[in-house]
Amino acid sequence: MNNIVTSRTELRQLIRHRRQQLNPSQQHQAAQALAGRFSQWPELSDCQHIALYLSNDSELDTWPLIHALWQQQKNIYLPLLHPFTAGHLIFQHFLPNTPMRSNQFGIPEPDWSCPDLIPLSELDLIVTPLVAFDEQGNRLGMGGGFYDRTLAGFSARTAAGSPRLVGIAHDCQQVERIPVEAWDVPLPAICTPARFFLL
Repeated sequence: MNNIVTSRTELRQLIRHRRQQLNPSQQHQAAQALAGRFSQWPELSDCQHIALYLSNDSELDTWPLIHALWQQQKNIYLPLLHPFTAGHLIFQHFLPNTPMRSNQFGIPEPDWSCPDLIPLSELDLIVTPLVAFDEQGNRLGMGGGFYDRTLAGFSARTAAGSPRLVGIAHDCQQVERIPVEAWDVPLPAICTPARFFLL
């Protein structure tokens, strides 16, 4: 294992532990603050089809944000593990009454419904999870590479392209520098409860 992989693994463990130390009250306050900050992002007005995700492993709770976006009449989509292309994600429309199931990692996802799937090119915004980030927009994920592979074709898009990419995280997940690999997809924007980083 080379040094960059070792440092990424150690950093991932460190920040996951830091995130897991947040108590329920801190988690609740952070989720509410982020939902409020994100909902006021000016670029959100141009976004109707938004991919989000359900929180796992002490990630910042996305439910307040999902409900805030529903109140703004936004269409929300959740990721599913691609059934035919290993290591990739597809996105499906998500409503309060959408049937759910657990995937192979124990993470809830919508029960497969082909008519409710949306092509990546028709999404206006994709909100990505992350373990750690830096001010340059570099993102460290859980290590599975699902978002990196799925979004690789969009890494060179300009801010005017579609879909836009934005990461969300607790403030404690910011680090000085992420060790970068060639396949990493940097994010043009990252939202935390305290601030919005625009790169």
